[in-house]
Amino acid sequence: MLDYSIIIPAYNEALYLSNTLDSLGLCSSALSKARGEVIVVDNNSTDSTSEIAKKSGARVVFQPKRGISLARNAGAREARGKVFFFVDADTQVPAKAFIQAYDLMKCKKALGGGSIIKFDQSHGRIFFGVLIPHFWNSLSYAFKLAAGSFIFCDRKSFLESGGFAEDLYAGEEIFFSRKMKRICRKNKKRFQILTEFPVITSSRKLLWYNNFQILAAVFQIIVFPFSLKSRRQCKFWYKRPD
Repeated sequence: MLDYSIIIPAYNEALYLSNTLDSLGLCSSALSKARGEVIVVDNNSTDSTSEIAKKSGARVVFQPKRGISLARNAGAREARGKVFFFVDADTQVPAKAFIQAYDLMKCKKALGGGSIIKFDQSHGRIFFGVLIPHFWNSLSYAFKLAAGSFIFCDRKSFLESGGFAEDLYAGEEIFFSRKMKRICRKNKKRFQILTEFPVITSSRKLLWYNNFQILAAVFQIIVFPFSLKSRRQCKFWYKRPD
C-alpha cells in the first residue's frame, strides 16, 4: 500500500498533459517522505497521451468507453494509495496546495475536499474568464463542493461512497461531493475546500466556445439536470473543435 495515488483521466490530452505531470512531479518532490504513484487513465485517446504518460513514469490504465466518471473510477480501482487525488489533465496543482491536502488527510482532520480554481488565462473575457471562476469559488467554499480539477479523499471513504456516478457525463464532482459530505458528517470530519493556493486550470473552453454557447451549457445544467446522463447532451464537455 502506498501513501497516495494521483489519478488523471485523459482523453487526447497530449497538449496539456506534460505540464500537468511536471507540476505533479514537483508536488511529489515536495512530499518526499511519502510514497505515491501517478495513474493516467487513457480514455480511448487517439493522440500520444499514453506515450507522454509512460515517458513521465506514470502508470497507464486504459478505459475504452468515454466518460469522465468511468475514467476516474477505473483509475481508483487500480490505485494502491491510502489517499486519492483526482486531477484533470489540463490542471496544474501548486505543491503547497497538494501538501495541505495530504496533511489534512494524514492527520485525519478531513476525509476529503477540493480547492478553489483559477484560469491560466482570461483571454480578455472578464465575465467568463475572471468573474465566473470567482463566483464558482464562492459557491464551492460556501457549499463545500469540489471542482473536478482537483479532488482528494481517503480510500475508505471513496469506496463507501461508491465512487463517481457512472451514469453522469458531466457534473459528477458535484454529486460526489454531496456523497462525501454525508460520509464526513457521519464520521464528524470535514470536507475541506482549500483557498490559499488555487489550482490552475486551462481556460481552453473560452477559445472553443462563444458566450452564448457557454451560457447555454450552464442553463442546461440548471434547468435540465437529467441531461447530464446523456453524453450527446453533454457535448459541451466532450466535443472538441478540429
